[in-house]
Amino acid sequence: MADERRNERENEHREGYRGTGPGVITPDGCAVDMYARLPVGDEPEVIAGAVPPGASLLELGCGVGRVTHPLLERGFRVTAVDESAEMLARVRGARTVRSPIERLDLGERFDVVLLASFLIHAGSLDVRRGLLDACRRHVAADGCVLIQREGENWQTNVPRERPLGKDGLVRVASATPVAEGVNRVHVEYEFPDARWTQTFLSRPMDRAEFEQALAEAGLAVDDYLTEDRIWVRARPVAA
Repeated sequence: MADERRNERENEHREGYRGTGPGVITPDGCAVDMYARLPVGDEPEVIAGAVPPGASLLELGCGVGRVTHPLLERGFRVTAVDESAEMLARVRGARTVRSPIERLDLGERFDVVLLASFLIHAGSLDVRRGLLDACRRHVAADGCVLIQREGENWQTNVPRERPLGKDGLVRVASATPVAEGVNRVHVEYEFPDARWTQTFLSRPMDRAEFEQALAEAGLAVDDYLTEDRIWVRARPVAA
C-alpha cells in the first residue's frame, strides 16, 4: 500500500497516465516488476524476419529488455533507450541510453529503428510527432523503421481479456473518450500473488491516418509485415 501511494504521488505530474500496484511505477504508469514478468511473444521473430541479420538496431522504449534480450541472442547490435532508470537497470548486454524518446539525438544512424509497444498511439499529437521525428532522425538512408501499431478494433472491442504467460491475465477494461480522437485506456494485470493497473491516453488511427502521420515525418510504408497490419516496416523518404 505504501508503494502504491508513493507511485501515485510521483505520477501526478503526467495527466491522464497512472499506474497502481507493487514496486516502482514509471511516470507513464508502467510497473517495472510487472513488465519483468511479461512473456516474450512473437515480436523477435517478426523483427528478425524483416531486417538484415546482425543489423544495428535502435530500440525506442525498451522497458526491461523483454524484446531486447532475444534480439541480442539473434546477433543484433542493440542500443536500448528508455526514460526510466529502473527499467534500464533490468537490461543486460545492450548499450543503454536514458532519455525521453522525443528528445533523443545520438548523432548516429542505425540500420533499424524500432518503435514497438503501440507507442505510436500516444494521446498527444506533439508527442507522436516527436516519436516519429526521433525515428527519422536516427534511421540510415537505406535503413528502416519498424513500428507496432494497434489492431484496428483494439479500442472498440472492450472489455476483453487473455492469458498472460502460465498464470497471469491481462484485461483491457475500458477505452473511454476524453478528448477529440483520444481515449483513456484502463488495463488490468492479474497474477496469483500480485495485481497491477495501468491507465494511459491513446489516439486510435486507421490506416490512412497512420500513413499520413508517417508522411509528415518523412517516412513511408514499405510493407505491412503481418496479416493484421499491426507490424509495419517504413522507409525514409528522400528529401
